[in-house]
Amino acid sequence: MSKTSYNDKKELDNLSSGIVTTIVDNEVAKDNVSKLAASYGYSFIIDKGKENEYYIHITKGGIGEEPNSNVCIPDTFKDLTIAIGSDKMGVGGEELGKILMKSFIYTVKETTPWPATIVFFNSGVYLTCEGSEVLEDLKALANEGVEIISCGTCLDYYNIKDKLQAGEIGNMYSIYEKMRNANNTINIG
Repeated sequence: MSKTSYNDKKELDNLSSGIVTTIVDNEVAKDNVSKLAASYGYSFIIDKGKENEYYIHITKGGIGEEPNSNVCIPDTFKDLTIAIGSDKMGVGGEELGKILMKSFIYTVKETTPWPATIVFFNSGVYLTCEGSEVLEDLKALANEGVEIISCGTCLDYYNIKDKLQAGEIGNMYSIYEKMRNANNTINIG
């Protein structure tokens, strides 16, 4: 049930107040959902069910209480840029790195607020091209207004410029400007 927290996130975003209850089947998922609730400043209660079964009751808002009223979240996402320099995430096994990158892009798509821009360079440009496993997620982000920029020099180097399917072609000046002017930059790869 590793995707439980994504579904819980959506439920919490769509609920103005009340209780969201989720059932997970392992300790890691229980901890992840609990951390999600705590990061929003919501109270939660965990009931142990059968073996490896946990019921997590998350309370969002309340009578006369604004959701997140006790949480101060800085507006670092207003102009967040994510820079992706590889088609894999991290150092180690290639297959694992690709799985992690796919999961990362999916998580970015499923979590709001979205970044303002995602720039792709070096082998990261493969993610924006035909055959990419994350292409649909990137297109969905672009449809939500996220600017997707792939390095033209990198597309030329790998001879895949004609396979670009998501976003637009940029150059090092545009990539640098997006990173320099962002309130926050996350560098992956």
